[in-house]
Amino acid sequence: MDKITEAIEFATGIHLKQCRKGTDIPYVTHPVSVGNILKQHKYSKDAIVAGILHDTLEDGPLYTGKTREDILCEIKERFGDRVAGIVEGVSEPDPEGPWIERKTHTIDFLKKADMETVCVACADKLDNIRSIKRDLTEHSGDEEKLWKRFNQPKEKQKWYYQSLVKVFLGRADGKGVLLFEEFAKEVELVFGK
Repeated sequence: MDKITEAIEFATGIHLKQCRKGTDIPYVTHPVSVGNILKQHKYSKDAIVAGILHDTLEDGPLYTGKTREDILCEIKERFGDRVAGIVEGVSEPDPEGPWIERKTHTIDFLKKADMETVCVACADKLDNIRSIKRDLTEHSGDEEKLWKRFNQPKEKQKWYYQSLVKVFLGRADGKGVLLFEEFAKEVELVFGK
């Protein structure tokens, strides 16, 4: 079986009982979209697979009863050390911790992570901001309802997304990376400058 197809099946098993925040859309559509973004930008198969699996360590223990360590071992066995390393890198170490600490950790980590891991993280955030933009269009006139879906209000979300833009575009190896530029444009469309 092709590794990308195998990754989609694996992610589907982990996310089977999940829906996107505040919707009835199956959650697995998000990791598949992340993989598609990476494929469109011609990243490696390992990056695409890691993009599809990027939320399995955070969500798996909540929805499958498996431990984070068990899921990581299974990823290593099925998809290799490189994919497992990227997935572990883009996963928050404590998904239950305070929001600001988790987001600050992500920002700090992405400043020094390897480029492929950073690109997987950016593809994840790009799909998220596009989803927010679509929802804002659908809920125009009732924007407040949309922002209530999230763990933090709009202003904190704005801080987080704009901080990510600074990290991506501020990296020495981030100049001219189309993925980063697309993300920056989407963030500006949602939050302004």
